[in-house]
Amino acid sequence: MTQKLRIHLQSNPKAPELFRMTRERYRAAAKRQPEIARRVTCTIATDKNGFYRAMPRAEVLVGWGFPRKALDVTAPNLKWIHIIGAGIDHFLPLDWLPKKVKLVNNKGVHVPKVSEYVVMSLLMLANAVPSLVSQQQKRQWREIYSTTIRGKTLLVIGTGHMGGAAARKGKELGLHVLGVRRTPRPHRYIDEMYAPSDLLQILPRADFVIVTAPLTSQTRGLLGKRELDAMKPEASLVNLGRAEVVDYDVLRSKLKRGHLKGAVLDVFDSEPLPASSPLWKTPNLIITPHVASDDAETYMPLTLDLVLENAGRYLDKRRLKNLVVPSREY
Repeated sequence: MTQKLRIHLQSNPKAPELFRMTRERYRAAAKRQPEIARRVTCTIATDKNGFYRAMPRAEVLVGWGFPRKALDVTAPNLKWIHIIGAGIDHFLPLDWLPKKVKLVNNKGVHVPKVSEYVVMSLLMLANAVPSLVSQQQKRQWREIYSTTIRGKTLLVIGTGHMGGAAARKGKELGLHVLGVRRTPRPHRYIDEMYAPSDLLQILPRADFVIVTAPLTSQTRGLLGKRELDAMKPEASLVNLGRAEVVDYDVLRSKLKRGHLKGAVLDVFDSEPLPASSPLWKTPNLIITPHVASDDAETYMPLTLDLVLENAGRYLDKRRLKNLVVPSREY
């Protein structure tokens, strides 16, 4: 009898409900992929004791937070780790990762939800909703007339799964789409592709800038004062990637002075955002608490489907999906 692949789900009972891996959710995923599920065995734990009981035999570890010290000793049979998020910046540096263990992330799971959020953000910014909300808070009545969004220019910084989804929605809204990626290869939904070194050249052209780039040593501070100063006053910015990619102090100053039309931020240096943060009182700014891409109903089902799909690929000796390249930090 062929030995089954051993998968361990390390769940956080204190996480929001949509991020919890439960026996019921795993069974539902197994029913959706019965052929693969018959070839694996699964354990679930919610504490360190359960983690350490499972690790000696586990071949796959799925989770977001888990003990990383001496993992090569704790989990000698481990083949890969599946991180149930797209970004891996809180795992950097990867010096804790055993040499023969691969790392996989959750990219792709966020696309349906983030696509709708992008449309919402673009239409809000095109219709000056951040400014209208700021006026409402001051009980001010001042007409702000806007025009349709079609024909304007969108710049997407980071054209992976979420950036690609943003570009696609931009095209559907009739926008001319510029893109920035590490290697400026063509993209189906992007009219013009550029390298990060071209930012100062193309930022003045953008009516809307959407940031979806991961946080790495190369992208930290990518949009600093020079870059934000290059944006035209009528432009707006959306950050769905990581806060440290954009200089929020400079952004806040430009919004207060009316040197940018508006912004929508979903990611922050410290989360929850402290009540003392000046961002809360920044005019022409919409804040959402890191909810842009996480679907309350489908996030974990899609995650567990991906876990089982990769199990099937491994058992069939095929390449895993969503492999992280350590040297790129994503």
